[in-house]
Amino acid sequence: MKRKVIQQRWKKKLFASIFVVFCFGSFLFMQTRYNHVVGLVSLQRHFVSEPEVQRPKIAFLFIARNRLPLEMVWDAFFRGGDSKFSIFVHCRPGFLLNKVTTKSPYFLNRQVNNSVQIEWGEASMIEAERVLLRHALSDPLNERFVFLSDSCIPLYNFTYTYDYIMSASTSFVDSFADTKEGRYNPKMDPVIPVYNWRKGSQWAVLTRKHAKVVVEDETVFPMFQKYCKKKPLPEFWRDHYIPADTSKIHNCIPDEHYVQTLLAQKDLEAEITRRSLTHTAWDISNSRDHERRGWHPVTYKYSDATPMLLKFIKDIDNIYYETEYRREWCSSKGKASTCFLFARKFTRTAALRLLDLSGLGEFN
Repeated sequence: MKRKVIQQRWKKKLFASIFVVFCFGSFLFMQTRYNHVVGLVSLQRHFVSEPEVQRPKIAFLFIARNRLPLEMVWDAFFRGGDSKFSIFVHCRPGFLLNKVTTKSPYFLNRQVNNSVQIEWGEASMIEAERVLLRHALSDPLNERFVFLSDSCIPLYNFTYTYDYIMSASTSFVDSFADTKEGRYNPKMDPVIPVYNWRKGSQWAVLTRKHAKVVVEDETVFPMFQKYCKKKPLPEFWRDHYIPADTSKIHNCIPDEHYVQTLLAQKDLEAEITRRSLTHTAWDISNSRDHERRGWHPVTYKYSDATPMLLKFIKDIDNIYYETEYRREWCSSKGKASTCFLFARKFTRTAALRLLDLSGLGEFN
């Protein structure tokens, strides 16, 4: 009897030992498999990177004659932009931005390939804007479209500029009723009625929706092509009276009216902030002949380029529109802010002086 009891106890211990060994072996096997799987996942992550989240971009649209004289200022600006911008440049037909004509990699080969010959005072200027927009709209990530001249400089770093523009749901278009200039051609009526005629700066910032409106326009643009042509001066023009306001010798100045009038025609003015983000100073030209003086944008030269000038521009927080008796107070993200992100017209030496003096701040 004792022997049977001892055998049963021994068998129980044996089975218990076998069970423990089995469980431990299973645990080791599972742990090994787990470590193997984790190793494979880690290896996969090492070779296959996580897809990068693509952020909306700002398309910077430059209208230039040939080279971009201020390219090194913009080069410093774009270094802080990561992949949140794209660049398109409209130069004269046939001009290439290659390693000979630009020192900045950001502008290399960024010229559009179907540029037009621009004649000031005619519709070719707004056709150039439409060409730029067509190219920029081909990138679905471009959400804002900024028109810039080859004499523009940025006033702030890329991050501040990007946040200012992208935080607004509107376009920034300098637009006001044109009641004094007399540029409206009555022949445009009824396609463009006089109550929709607007004036403002061509240096606008458009949303993607409004950029498409400009590109797809087949009604207003033909009117500008037909009735906004430069009037030739008399053959012996030196013997004739030239008005103080030289705009009077034109039907209209298309780039100062087209986008503004088009958005008014489309009943989209509620979707724009009615001011430009580009500062331009205007002054009477210094012609010795009083009869030939007129309003022209001031060109800042080397001696003008001081930190005080930039501070003056950055401190502007409101704009007064005389024809509408309207004062536009500037804001961003619901708070009072500076009005301008860009400024013109700067010579190359003036812009480089500001860059050397750190007058433009740290762009990176």
